[in-house]
Amino acid sequence: MPRSMNKKIVMGGEGGQGVQAAADILAQAAYEEGKESLYIPNFGIEQRGGVSLAFVQLGTETIGSPKFDSAQLVVALSARSLQRLENYMMEESIILYDSSLLAPPSVDDRVVGWQSYDTIAPEAFAERSPSSKRQKFPQLKEKVRRIFGLPAMEIAREKLHTRVANMIILGATARLTEAVALESLQRALNSRLSQKFARDPHLKEWNFKALETGWKAAEEMLAGTAKRQQEGEL
Repeated sequence: MPRSMNKKIVMGGEGGQGVQAAADILAQAAYEEGKESLYIPNFGIEQRGGVSLAFVQLGTETIGSPKFDSAQLVVALSARSLQRLENYMMEESIILYDSSLLAPPSVDDRVVGWQSYDTIAPEAFAERSPSSKRQKFPQLKEKVRRIFGLPAMEIAREKLHTRVANMIILGATARLTEAVALESLQRALNSRLSQKFARDPHLKEWNFKALETGWKAAEEMLAGTAKRQQEGEL
């Protein structure tokens, strides 16, 4: 049987970080584009303090099963959620993590699969979030070719609002996977939060700007990887 070309994305974080909202909006955006889409939440009884996982499939092919064994993109907003998602990684997977919450991974000769590691970390953010204050990036058994760090929480805190850090991650997720258009994300977000946006126009501005910020950051990541490939570094 030919392998499905649908995108498979798994996201994880702590309860309250907005993982479920991001996954739901991503699936809704795909649906509004006429794609097949499926979003399945997975979390414990704790609304906050527990690990929250979300599984998304979307594309043009029929989704045969709600479960999958490996994901093209693994998104992690905490160390223990990344550990929980390790079983869904393969060498071709991309890991996207919030580098303002997790310290960069230690890459050495033993981790031969990590051939490309790129991060966008402005110096000001690095100074405010030294590695000693961030969660340690877990040692992964599975080889993963590309790992991208994006300081979403710090960008949100400095430029927008801490409530929209998950939307920065969502924008990057969509761009890295080429899953949906930015405009589709904005429409799905507007539909989901229309009442809140009507009460607070600034909230809409922050969320839309967050999506754009994540999208542009992912474009820089991909451009950096492409340049290194051309130069023979990867």
